[in-house]
Amino acid sequence: MRKSALAVGAVLVMSLALVAIAAGAGHEKYTVSSKLTSGADVPKPKGASGASGTFSGTYVENSSGATLKWKLSYKGLTGPALQAHIHLGKVGVSGNVIVPLCGPCKNGMTGTSKISKHIVDSLEHGTTYVNVHTKKNPAGEIRGQIKVAG
Repeated sequence: MRKSALAVGAVLVMSLALVAIAAGAGHEKYTVSSKLTSGADVPKPKGASGASGTFSGTYVENSSGATLKWKLSYKGLTGPALQAHIHLGKVGVSGNVIVPLCGPCKNGMTGTSKISKHIVDSLEHGTTYVNVHTKKNPAGEIRGQIKVAG
């Protein structure tokens, strides 16, 4: 009797371990990054030739999308960063805002944003970019396409 109780217990423990492993499957951590330059922005910004920046972050997909943890750094802007966003758009094409990041922004700012499955797909297909906006360049002063690594 004791041996069968131990066997049942061992089977139960193994089953729970397999369920835990299966539940974690597909929840891979992804990193995002972007190098922001004034030359990548459309239309070309005014007086921002020395402006640059970086955007980095991580996300783990879940059933509804993901939570993106990000950091934005920049230098040489023509003035304070009024706002920054993730936009939908291919290289050289302006697109709609899909994730607001900050406004007003500070250099080295960090944050978290909940993103939908559609936004995750757009990130992974290379059709998103980060844009930092200033008073002198309200359409955007520095920009960079987002790259995703798994």
